[in-house]
Amino acid sequence: MTGLPAVAVGVMGFLVGVAAGWAVQRARLCSFGAVEDALLGRDWRRMKVFGLALAVALIGTQTLVLFGLFEPTETTYVPGQIAWLGALIGAILFGIGMALVGTCAFGSLIRLGSGDLRSLFTLMVFGAVAYATLRGVLARPRIDWVEAVSVAMPGGVASSAPDVLGRFAGVDLRFGLTFAVALGLIWLVARDRRLWRAPRLVTAGIVLGLGVVAGWVATGVAVDVFDRLVRVQSLTFVSPVARGFYGLMTGEGTIADFGVMSVAGVAVGAGLSALAAREFRWEAFDDQHEMRRHLTGAVLMGFGGVLAGGCTIGQGLTAGSLMAVTWPLTVLGMILGARLGIAILVEGSVVDWVRAVWASLGAAREGRRPPAE
Repeated sequence: MTGLPAVAVGVMGFLVGVAAGWAVQRARLCSFGAVEDALLGRDWRRMKVFGLALAVALIGTQTLVLFGLFEPTETTYVPGQIAWLGALIGAILFGIGMALVGTCAFGSLIRLGSGDLRSLFTLMVFGAVAYATLRGVLARPRIDWVEAVSVAMPGGVASSAPDVLGRFAGVDLRFGLTFAVALGLIWLVARDRRLWRAPRLVTAGIVLGLGVVAGWVATGVAVDVFDRLVRVQSLTFVSPVARGFYGLMTGEGTIADFGVMSVAGVAVGAGLSALAAREFRWEAFDDQHEMRRHLTGAVLMGFGGVLAGGCTIGQGLTAGSLMAVTWPLTVLGMILGARLGIAILVEGSVVDWVRAVWASLGAAREGRRPPAE
C-alpha cells in the first residue's frame, strides 16, 4: 500500500500546527508561564495541563509502538548512546533564555501570530544561533567538546525507560509503565476542581498531546516508506525553526516537511484565534533594555535548545511520549534554568537568590522565620 507523499506530510504538519496554535492561544497556555506559576505562585494548574498533554501523547504513541506500527529508534530521541552533559547544560541554558524572553520558542510563535513583532526578532536570532549550532560554526565544538561526554546504554538498547528497565527485569514493561505514568498524570488533572472550570486549558492540553501523536502517525506510520525526503519527527520547535529560516533565505533544504510546516501552522493558528477573539494587536520593544534581554534570551535558547535536543515541547512532550531517558534530565534542567532566569530578573542576580534561599533554609533549621527584607 502506497503511503503519504512528502507534500501531504507537510500539509498534515501545517494543520496540526494550526490546531495547536489556535487552542494554546485561546487558553493562554505557556510552558514558561506554567513554571513561573508553580515556582512563584504555587499554582500548578498549567503544569498539570502539560501533564495531561504528556499523558495523551504517551498513550497514543505507546499504543502505536505496542501494535508494531511505529519504531521509536527511527527518531532522534532514543539513541543507543546519550550525551547527558550536553543535554543538561543545554536544558539549563534554554531555561534561562526562556525566562529572559518571557516564553519559549513555541510561545514566541504564539505571540508572533498575535502580532508581537518582538517575537519575530527573537525567532530570527533563535533560528540563526540554532542553525549555527546544528550545522554551522558551532557544530564542531558542540560535537567534539560537549557531546563527546556521553554514556552508552546497556547492551546497546534504545535509551527509553521501557527498553532499559526491561533489559534488567527480563520482561517487557512498556504497557505497565505507560499505564502507570499516564494514569497518574490524568488523576492529577481530574482531582483539581479548578481545572473543571477551565475547559480551554484542558482542551489545549489534549490538542497538544494529540498533535504529538499525529506527528508520529504522519511521519512514521502513514508516510510512504520509499520517500527519503521525510524524516521521522513530531512537534518540536528548535531544529524546524532553524531549518525554516535557512530554507527561506537560501532556497535550500526541505521546507515543506512536517516540522517546518508545523512551525508556520502554529503562527497561523494563533493569528486566527487572536483575530477571532479581537485580540490581535501589533507590539514592539519598549526600549533598548527589553530588546537586549530578548536578544540574550534568544541566543541562549538557540544554543541550549540544540544541545538539549529540543524545546519544552520537543523534550517535554515529544521525547516524553517515547519515555526517553533524557526526558527527566532535560525537563528538570529547563525548570532549573527558568528559576535561575527568574532570579536574574526579580532578585537581581543568581547570587542574591542563592543567598536568600540559604538564609531561608537556615531559618527553617533554627525554627524561626527569615528576617524581613
